[in-house]
Amino acid sequence: MRIENRRVLLTGASGGLGRAIACEMSRRGAYLILTGRNKTALEDTARMCSGEIIVADLAEPEAPAKLAEAAGRIDILVANAGLPGSGLLTDLSVSDIDRAIAVNLRSHMVLARQVIEQSRERRSGHLVFVSSLSGKTAAPRSSVYNATKFGLRGFGLALREELRSDGVGVSTIFPGFIRDAGMFADSGPIRLPRFVGTSSPEDVADAVVRAVRKNICEIDVAPFGMRVGSRFAPIAPSLSAAVQRWFGADRLVADLAAGQLNKR
Repeated sequence: MRIENRRVLLTGASGGLGRAIACEMSRRGAYLILTGRNKTALEDTARMCSGEIIVADLAEPEAPAKLAEAAGRIDILVANAGLPGSGLLTDLSVSDIDRAIAVNLRSHMVLARQVIEQSRERRSGHLVFVSSLSGKTAAPRSSVYNATKFGLRGFGLALREELRSDGVGVSTIFPGFIRDAGMFADSGPIRLPRFVGTSSPEDVADAVVRAVRKNICEIDVAPFGMRVGSRFAPIAPSLSAAVQRWFGADRLVADLAAGQLNKR
């Protein structure tokens, strides 16, 4: 699908990762509708990339449907909003769990439903869901976050098949550890194992563009080793878990959870 002159609704646009996606889509000639909770950050993004803003908290039950209505015509949905859900299940409140599910999974579903109604009539459109490699590989202290991201992958795959004959594309993006922006970067100084690399926000933005233009089902955004590991994990989950324990995954995710306490 062409991006030029298309109306793009981008959620999670008040964060650094959303800003990178917004700037790349704008550079490709898209008209942007930027949404997030932080009005000041949205205004900063709009000044950099142009576009209109709609302030919305997608954890609120009615917010996704109201957002779609306020946005009007949407040619491309980039559902990038997400909340961290790292930590032991017993360390998260019921409210923390509800918010993670609402933003990371439910909001994507509701927005997709609203956009599909428009797109089917035009027999044109594309939906992009920004997930995480945590949607392919489970890790300790990540049960809630993993659940939302695994769920988003299943949703994207099934919806792609549902819309195959309607002229509407569906893609899911799976970033690994992203430096300079996003949940990992915002968690403070985290020491990764030596063999684990990072990718840039611009790498994610490029993946979003490629997914739309070529209707690619899934794209992993991570160094080669992590991409291989994410494909191996669903085949042999117990062995994958053992390898993660060997390389200190519990310590790593514990540090991430500590750095994300105020972002749930």
